[in-house]
Amino acid sequence: MKKEKTRLIISCAFFVIFLGSIFAITGIIKNSEKEHSVATLNIALRSGTHADVITKLLPEFEHKFNIKCNVKKFSEEELRNEIISDVKTDSSTYDLCMIDGSWTAEFIANKIATDLTDFYQLDDDIIEATKTVCYKDEKLYMAPYYGNVTVLLYNKLLIHEAGFKVENIDSIEDMLEICQEVNRHHNLGFMYRGDTENNIVVDFLPFLLAHNGWVLDKNNRPSVNTPEWHKAMETYLKLIKTGRAAKKEDLIAAITNKTAAMAIAWPGWYTPTKNSTIDYKAFKGKLNAESPAYNATIYGIWTLGIPSSSRNKKYAGKLLNFIMDPENQKKSVFTGGVPCRYSSLTDPEVLKKFPQYDAVRKALETGVYRPQIKEWPEFYTILGKEMRLIINGNKSIDSGLADAQTELEKLMNSK
Repeated sequence: MKKEKTRLIISCAFFVIFLGSIFAITGIIKNSEKEHSVATLNIALRSGTHADVITKLLPEFEHKFNIKCNVKKFSEEELRNEIISDVKTDSSTYDLCMIDGSWTAEFIANKIATDLTDFYQLDDDIIEATKTVCYKDEKLYMAPYYGNVTVLLYNKLLIHEAGFKVENIDSIEDMLEICQEVNRHHNLGFMYRGDTENNIVVDFLPFLLAHNGWVLDKNNRPSVNTPEWHKAMETYLKLIKTGRAAKKEDLIAAITNKTAAMAIAWPGWYTPTKNSTIDYKAFKGKLNAESPAYNATIYGIWTLGIPSSSRNKKYAGKLLNFIMDPENQKKSVFTGGVPCRYSSLTDPEVLKKFPQYDAVRKALETGVYRPQIKEWPEFYTILGKEMRLIINGNKSIDSGLADAQTELEKLMNSK
């Protein structure tokens, strides 16, 4: 009897252990199925705030759609080369990528970007002018994600101490007067970016537009050796004489520390608060109080696109819709995002914390994209090289612009 009891206890124990094993194995299988993603997306992003804003959204997306996201971050030049190389080799590494607004013509013409018609549509909440480079022949290829646009960055205290009011800065003439006065008091006036050919050109473009000039004519031919260019260069040389060239980090530090008065900058560089000594406003394309105001803010907008070599376009489309969702765009503001959406840039909650986003909206509404030509990287390299020679005093304005015109015509005629 005692032996039978013992056998019964042992049998029950084994049965309990058996059931426990079954439940454990079932749980492992279920958890394994849950953890196994339906897809894995590889994303190529521009390093810095632009990428950080997206990476902070990804955990919610991954949880909601059971899609894993791998992110790689690159410098601007590295990102462009990486995407082009990936598509050319058809290696299908990337499924979603950031595309600078100045690359869009090249990426569409060379079939690097996918037609998004079946994956995403732009809505009316997105500022109209920011959409222009996203289409080709009525087909959508990109979505304007990060609303970088040139603004006038300045030190409030330094301008006040020089005897001026920030709200009265209405023209280039006002800027020059302030910078010359600040310079007389042994501070730097206007800081400009002179570290790369691209930065030299882009920093100057708002002043060129204010003189009603541009780098191309209506037929997309080089238009550099013109009266508008000459006058704009004369004005720019006077302005930069009050300061010096600097890289982005040094430029921000100089204005923050009251070493310099102002510069052309981008919202993605710095987010002022109510207690900041520096702030920014929309750049007005006016030469003086009597002159007309031209659209003179330059877009540095980062768009999002799906590479043509992606084999996960359906899931990449889900991610694109998630990132561009109005609510997610609004949330991104609080982590450094700059949406191109009215709902974000006019939201009372956003403006209460970041009042300068009203200036961003105004700048985005009047922005101008850099030329939509696939030769743009070669174009600005030639132009920036000649402008550097003029700025450094190695060439006169006349000879520098004449040489630039000649070289740019050779470039465009060779294509």
